[in-house]
Amino acid sequence: MTDDASVAGEPDTRALDDLLDDVFRAQERVDQGEIYRRAVAAELPADLLARVDALPEGEYSVDEASDLLGGSVA
Repeated sequence: MTDDASVAGEPDTRALDDLLDDVFRAQERVDQGEIYRRAVAAELPADLLARVDALPEGEYSVDEASDLLGGSVA
């Protein structure tokens, strides 16, 4: 048994969920650029950083960002 958080082939999104929790703390909407800057500062893994970079420009709620990025924040 390993410490890998992936279950049944599902990717580990804890880092992404933690980022979104932090970014959206006390904010209802955040733009793509701010999410990306915070992702870089948090040193997200390259695959997750690429997902954030691929978000279209605009503002997102936590639910919208989570849906588009594949996180589980609700």
